[in-house]
Amino acid sequence: MDWRRKISGNLGARYGLALLAAGLAILARFGLHDLLPAGFPYLTFFPAVVVCAYYLGLRPAIVCAGVCGLAAWYWFIPPFGAFDLGTPVLWAIGFYAFVVAVDIFFIDGMRKALDQLEGERERYAQLADSRDLLYRELHHRVSNNLQVAGALLRLQGQGITDVDARHALEQAGERIEVIAKIQRELHDRTGDPAPFRAFAEAILSSAASAAGARVSLTLDGGEAPLHSDQATPVTLVMLESFNNALEHGFGETGSGRVLVDLDQSGETHVLTVRDDGAGPPAGFDPATSKSLGLRIVRAMAQQLGGRFEMGREDGWTVCRLSYVGKVE
Repeated sequence: MDWRRKISGNLGARYGLALLAAGLAILARFGLHDLLPAGFPYLTFFPAVVVCAYYLGLRPAIVCAGVCGLAAWYWFIPPFGAFDLGTPVLWAIGFYAFVVAVDIFFIDGMRKALDQLEGERERYAQLADSRDLLYRELHHRVSNNLQVAGALLRLQGQGITDVDARHALEQAGERIEVIAKIQRELHDRTGDPAPFRAFAEAILSSAASAAGARVSLTLDGGEAPLHSDQATPVTLVMLESFNNALEHGFGETGSGRVLVDLDQSGETHVLTVRDDGAGPPAGFDPATSKSLGLRIVRAMAQQLGGRFEMGREDGWTVCRLSYVGKVE
C-alpha cells in the first residue's frame, strides 16, 4: 500500500512500469514458446495485466494490455510475424480483449474500494485521536475549574467571622478540591481509565500526608477501572471512610492500619474500608448521624443505588458500600 501511494501521483512512473511489465511478459512468453503447445499465446500476459491493474491503476493496465495484445497478435498467433485479420485471429484477439477487460474492470474496482476503505479507516482513526484529545483536554479543564472553585470557597471562608460558617466553607472547598483530584487521577497519561487500585492509593496517601497521619495502608482488589458514572461517588465514599478513621478512629496518635478492598468479581461490587482505630461510640447509628461526612456517604450510596453500612467486626471498624457495578 505504501509503495502504491508513492507512485500514484507519478504518472510517468506508472506508465513506465506498465511498459516494463509488458516487456517482461513478452520476454517470458518467448522463453516459454518452445515449451508450450499451440493455443497458449496469452499465458504470461494475463498476470502482467492483473498486476498492473492492481498496482498501477486503470490506464496503465490498459496500456499494458494493449502492448501485450499486439505482441501476442504479431508473434504468438499464427500466421506468425504478421497482423493477420482472419476470422480465427479476430476471435482470438476478441477473447483476449474480453478477458483483460473483465480483469481490469473488477480489479480496478476492487483496488478503488480498498483505497476508499483505507481512507475511511484513516479518517476514523484521526477522528478517534481528535476525540481522545478533546476528551483529555475537557477532563483536564474540568479538574482545574473544580480546583479553582474549591480554592475560592476556602479563600472566602477566611473572611468570615462566624466559626461554623467558616468551617463549613472550608470543608466544602476541601471536598471540591478532592473531587478535582479524583477527576485527575481517574485516567492515566494516555487518557485511558486507570485501575481503581492505582488512583485510590495515590489519593489515600495524599490524604494521610495532608492530615499528618502515620497510616499503614493496604489495598486489595480494584484491578479494573471504575465506570465513569460510578467513579466519583465510590471514591468519595472510600475517602470519607478513610478520613473518618483518621479523625475519629486514630485520634491524637494519628497512627493505625487501614485495609481497603474493592471486590469487582460479581455483579454487585463491594467496597470495604477497615481500620483498627477506636471505632464509633456505643449506640452510634450511621444512618441517623448528622456528620457531614456520613451525610455525603449516604448521598453517594443513594446515587449509586447501593447500600452503605458501618459497624465493628473483630476489633475493626468496617465501612462497607455495596452497589451494582457497571461496565464501560
